[in-house]
Amino acid sequence: MIIDYPTLKVIWWLLVGVLLVGFAIMDGHDMGVGTLLPFVGRDDVERRVVINTVGPHWDGNQVWFITGGGAIFAAWPLVYATAFSGFYWAMLAVLWPLFFRPVGFDYRSKIHHPVWRSTWDWGLFVGGAVPPLIFGVAFGNLLQGVPFHFDNSLVSYYTGSFWGLLNPFALLCGLVSTAMITCHGAIYLMHRTEGDIHRRSRVAALLFGGVLLVGFSLAGVWLQWIPGYAISSVIDPAALPDPLAKEVVRSAGAWMHNYQNHPATIAVPVLAYLGIATALALAMKGRTLAAFIASSIGVTGVIGTAGVSMFPFILPSSSAPDASLTVWDSVSSHLTLTLMFFATVIFIPIIIAYTRWAYQVMSGKVTAAYVRENSHSAY
Repeated sequence: MIIDYPTLKVIWWLLVGVLLVGFAIMDGHDMGVGTLLPFVGRDDVERRVVINTVGPHWDGNQVWFITGGGAIFAAWPLVYATAFSGFYWAMLAVLWPLFFRPVGFDYRSKIHHPVWRSTWDWGLFVGGAVPPLIFGVAFGNLLQGVPFHFDNSLVSYYTGSFWGLLNPFALLCGLVSTAMITCHGAIYLMHRTEGDIHRRSRVAALLFGGVLLVGFSLAGVWLQWIPGYAISSVIDPAALPDPLAKEVVRSAGAWMHNYQNHPATIAVPVLAYLGIATALALAMKGRTLAAFIASSIGVTGVIGTAGVSMFPFILPSSSAPDASLTVWDSVSSHLTLTLMFFATVIFIPIIIAYTRWAYQVMSGKVTAAYVRENSHSAY
């Protein structure tokens, strides 16, 4: 089966989106649990209960993060090169907190000393709270445009600063991302725990779910006044990648054009609202598994809204709009996309099947009694 080049470009836009959503749902609930760890667990036993809900799975869920980065590198090499060079310090700001996760899970309970364990608890909090915040800030900057340009050899030059990334709209997007992941993690904790931890997690889910709905709405209103991007020249979707072969204009409300031109796309932000609202309602009724599924749908809607708003742009440039990277002109060759597509078709179902099996085998409530009985093997 041969898939034409324009179709493959769109397919890979969708596949990268699937990987980002998978990362947010699977690794996201781990990070949400880490963010809540010092607050829903009031003593050492309770905190060990919280850690044991994600301890057996967190490293397997990192597959989505690693695969997403690898997919961007292989499918969108210009995006990878430009983003990772321009956002170098921001990327390190994500990686450094992530270092606390493997060592925190492994070493936290090896020494029975309150200072030692409390230190690792806060390390796991940092590893859970900081990455979603920075990812949200990154998306906020993408929607505003990133200051970079290319020379005639397509070498990218980033002209912004790290502190310039911390602007008000980007920080709002960071708040939305943090609230989304923390709410998702709280609902997962409700499903895996009981008693006081379950009740505190429910309060956290309602609190952060409310913040998410309000923040998402504010960001949507604000976005209508932010100058968006639109391609003003004729493009050939089947052409070889050349980001300098187009003309781009900026105008307020341009990020809303896809919803106006294709009304069916309004279903994506509606999905975000329905998913989160349904998740909170189900959580209040104690239907935690259904609430987690609804929360996952809401997460998909939130991330999908950013993708639909920006399409076909991936990395817009605020300093040289014509150099903005899009689905059509920042991809790998036809052969590379084809080979990667068939590899993905084979391996993504395997990852999903293994993940489902692992969660099914290690399902059920984690209790204080279990932690006490397995003090040498539990986290």
